[in-house]
Amino acid sequence: MKKNPLIVAVDVSSREKALEICRELKDHVGLFKIGLQLFLSEGYGIVEEIKGLGVGVFLDLKLHDIPNQVAGACREVVKMGVEMFTLHTQGGSEMMKWAVEAVNDEASKLNITPPVTLGVTILTSLNNNDLINMGINKKVDEQVMGLASMAMRAGLGGVVASPNEILGLKQVLNKDKIVVVPGIRPKGAAAKDQKRVMSPSEAISAGANYIVIGRPIIEADNPEAKAAEILNEIKEVYQSV
Repeated sequence: MKKNPLIVAVDVSSREKALEICRELKDHVGLFKIGLQLFLSEGYGIVEEIKGLGVGVFLDLKLHDIPNQVAGACREVVKMGVEMFTLHTQGGSEMMKWAVEAVNDEASKLNITPPVTLGVTILTSLNNNDLINMGINKKVDEQVMGLASMAMRAGLGGVVASPNEILGLKQVLNKDKIVVVPGIRPKGAAAKDQKRVMSPSEAISAGANYIVIGRPIIEADNPEAKAAEILNEIKEVYQSV
């Protein structure tokens, strides 16, 4: 396995709990995902503290605003030194282009490697009926492919999509682009609010570059053992290829 593809979502509200999770799991995880809940609770400082443990951060704030606002926010994200971050592809082509330009320009000024800018397509909590209710007359996979194509034209580094769309995305994306896949549920785990799910080994076999798992790991009786179990499952897929 060339690079650990396991991302753990640290979806908690307190600094203490977040750092406890990261310390316990850091030897089994490729990146830790900081989302809205933790970031709004603890602010910029939690990014620095988690990075201080010697691990990488995936900042998942799903930026979505007018181009100027998103470009400005992207510059601030670059200053944090995260590995990857997200914006919504549904913000449109101009928003994404401005974001890419801002990221590259700010990284150049700071003389650092720019973070990977990922475009969120359709949330894994949505299905075809949800899109109809939103006035979108396309099936989920069709909408995902269209948004992913737009993200590629804008210069993004990859996309976030459900495991159900991995195979189609590999036909749409350039080979150097990555697919990050949430909606991962180990065997026996409840789907809860996720509607388009797959197991870790299935997602990796389909071609996911990274998989994101939160509650099935951090709410497990033994989070470290659960993370190690999932990582071993992933390694078996790589060894079988």
